[in-house]
Amino acid sequence: MKNIRKTGIMLFVTLLAIYSCKKDPAGNKTTTNTNTVPPSTGNTPETIVKGTDPDNALTQGFFLDNSWQAKTFVAPTTQDITKPPVSSITVSIDLSKVITKVSPYLFGNNTNPFMGQFVDQPVLMSNLTTLSPNILRFPGGSLSDIYFWNGTNQAPADAPPQLLDLNGTSSAAGYWYGNNTASWTFTLDNYYKVLQQVHSTGLITVNYGYARYGTGAHPDQAAAHLAADWVRYDKGRTKYWEIGNENFGTWEAGYRINTTNNHDGQPAMLTPDLYGTHFKVFADSMRAAAKETGATIQIGIVLTEANDNIGGWNAGVLAAAGNSADFFVVHNYYTPYQQNSTPDVILSTPVPVTKSTMDWVKSSVQGAGVTQKPVAMDEYNITSIGSNQMVSQIAGVHGVMVLGEMLKNQFSMGARWDLANAWDKGDDMGMFNNQSDPSNIEPGAPAWNARPAFYYMYYFQKYFGDRMVASTVNGSSDILSYASSFTSGQAGDILVNKSSNDHTVILSISNFLPGTKYYFYVLKGGVDALFSRKVNINGNVTSAVSGGPDNFISIPANSAAIQGGITVDVPAYGVVYLVADKSN
Repeated sequence: MKNIRKTGIMLFVTLLAIYSCKKDPAGNKTTTNTNTVPPSTGNTPETIVKGTDPDNALTQGFFLDNSWQAKTFVAPTTQDITKPPVSSITVSIDLSKVITKVSPYLFGNNTNPFMGQFVDQPVLMSNLTTLSPNILRFPGGSLSDIYFWNGTNQAPADAPPQLLDLNGTSSAAGYWYGNNTASWTFTLDNYYKVLQQVHSTGLITVNYGYARYGTGAHPDQAAAHLAADWVRYDKGRTKYWEIGNENFGTWEAGYRINTTNNHDGQPAMLTPDLYGTHFKVFADSMRAAAKETGATIQIGIVLTEANDNIGGWNAGVLAAAGNSADFFVVHNYYTPYQQNSTPDVILSTPVPVTKSTMDWVKSSVQGAGVTQKPVAMDEYNITSIGSNQMVSQIAGVHGVMVLGEMLKNQFSMGARWDLANAWDKGDDMGMFNNQSDPSNIEPGAPAWNARPAFYYMYYFQKYFGDRMVASTVNGSSDILSYASSFTSGQAGDILVNKSSNDHTVILSISNFLPGTKYYFYVLKGGVDALFSRKVNINGNVTSAVSGGPDNFISIPANSAAIQGGITVDVPAYGVVYLVADKSN
């Protein structure tokens, strides 16, 4: 009787194993599969390896601690599509290998005072809320070093009316003021209102140039006091601050000063150690002011993004400032400066340049013997001109790649330059058509019209999970993969085709129990030009001269069954945003 029972149990286990082998990963009975595309995963619940979050990198630090949130994917409305045929290009995703948690602060942007008083512009404010940049820098750019936050139309008595350029040529200072209510500029209080309305965090750049060109007995102390008073006025609304803009640059106000007007023995040209020394004066004053208001702030120091031999800037700054900074600030404009670059040249830059930027900062820190701090790239874009590159879909594809590479290289924060700039015959870095000045407006475009980059950035944040996971591409160097997972269980991938040829891609996802469907959006340029001012989203195109379809939020996602394999067409210079549903 015991042997019969044992034989029966063994037969039952054998039949159960056979039955289990004839079920797909979602638990459904299968029939013979005539589709030669391999299934996306062969996992069973027993074989799933769960991913473990790595410790936050030192280059991410408090930015990631303060911003990370679990994401729950909500399936969109869909339209079924026919899968493309089999391809030799494969992407393998492993959800068990977590590269990093995703900081929402990577999706930031820059405001500026020449956008006008845009808080009352419903089209722009609606798009900004939808975009959800999460962090908005102000006042941004080089005018930070000629910006007096508490002024109306009058500079302090010790701010000279004329400033010098690199060659020693004197010209009107052109100061900007935080309380100027003219329609063509933007008040500080309106900046705070924008942050509140679009649910974003501030990043404020204080005027360092004043510490150089000020004519008082101690210009560094006067400038630091001005910055500290801003912290007091802010009353804890802003956590993140930085001292100056690109102060290493010969174009920056205060790089060269008129020494006859200076009264504390500063040299004509700014030196790295002087900026580092001044940084500590600013930081001490600003932290004391924050303490008075019961706030805690973090303060960033300006470094170069590459070893371009700017007088040993990083080494000198870090030697003088020591560990007084809370984070390091870099900017990068990636492409060859003001060249009429092709799409291939532009799209070849994000991968190597993002990595080399982080490597350079790390090596600078190690060389100076200071502690590694979070690294923020609070300005980035392209400088290609002559063919509408900056306002094209290629700029959007480039932005997607930069976001993906910042995640891979574990940057703490990113902020694209900028929300609105000036049309300049298409050489315009602005994400939106600037309506504050008739000379800035894109001809024929609707008011505050969103450029293609807006749509590429919107879909990235919406369809990328809360963790980046490992993925590899085989069969083509044209395709890049940025894979993710959602806390709610779904798997995602953003596929970039940086070539002029269409490609079909097969996705395989390990350590994942798939559901029944995968969803995706395909973004590509219009047919108007190689550098298209329009973006096509799942076949929907605007009738305007530029931008994307008005109904971009409600466009159905393409959808197909996971059973039989996940395959997608990735068009030339196109991006696919894909999410595979989980098993219930």
